[in-house]
Amino acid sequence: MDEFREKLIGLLHYPGISWKTVLQCMKMDSNFPSSTNTLKTSVLPSLTTVQTEIITKKIHQYEKKDIHVITIFDENYPSLLKEIYQPPWAIFVKGNRSLLEKQPKLAVVGSRQATQYGKNAIRLMFPQLVEKGVVIVSGLATGIDTLAHVHTIKNGGNTIAVIAGGFDHIYPKENTELAGEMMKTQLVISEYPPDTKPLQWHFPARNRIISGISNGIFIIEAKRKSGSLITANYAVHEGREVFSLPGSIFNPNSLGTNDLIQQGAKLVMRSEDILEELHL
Repeated sequence: MDEFREKLIGLLHYPGISWKTVLQCMKMDSNFPSSTNTLKTSVLPSLTTVQTEIITKKIHQYEKKDIHVITIFDENYPSLLKEIYQPPWAIFVKGNRSLLEKQPKLAVVGSRQATQYGKNAIRLMFPQLVEKGVVIVSGLATGIDTLAHVHTIKNGGNTIAVIAGGFDHIYPKENTELAGEMMKTQLVISEYPPDTKPLQWHFPARNRIISGISNGIFIIEAKRKSGSLITANYAVHEGREVFSLPGSIFNPNSLGTNDLIQQGAKLVMRSEDILEELHL
């Protein structure tokens, strides 16, 4: 299993490797070939000896950097995450790994242009959520995501950030300090090797992990056709609880959340509305 695991992790470092390509590789040989270089070039791009050595060196340095790789075949891979469509073959984690096992988890997402209303809702509801031991999961983005992480920490709670790209390229840059703090006392997760620069499609892809590791998702502010609604859509398909903060019909940031309520999301006016669904 160790050899199989090492080869899987190595595959994830191939430039441009896709989820489906990894699946193809495993289907070709259930035991994995003795060397990834023996795979057909039509399936996997060939690497030079130097490139292979660089990948091996990177992987061996992770332990020194307190970076851990958890594959889908490992016992400590989040069980809820296995239930989603195309779960990550592995997650790279840095920080307090025990938070992966702690329950329940609530994903909190919303607009990058957080209004005072959204900020006040977080200040009102988070103290009790934290007091009840709810782990807050978000995406380290500007706005509601950042506020969710910051206010959880301020209230002495636990929070997990799922990022696009790798640990070496935190986006947005202004959250680099927050990410660094979370890598020490909380937890940061990525499905990409640390040196991966975030690409545009990484952001909607990471949303499936935010909802995937959580028991429910709380959308605080969202415009129509926003990334937060993509996350909510993942949550619906994954059978997660969906909570939504109602807002003014005159505020564009509340149109998406109001739509969700019309479609069946639970209207939230106080923390108890969430806690009772999480059986706390």
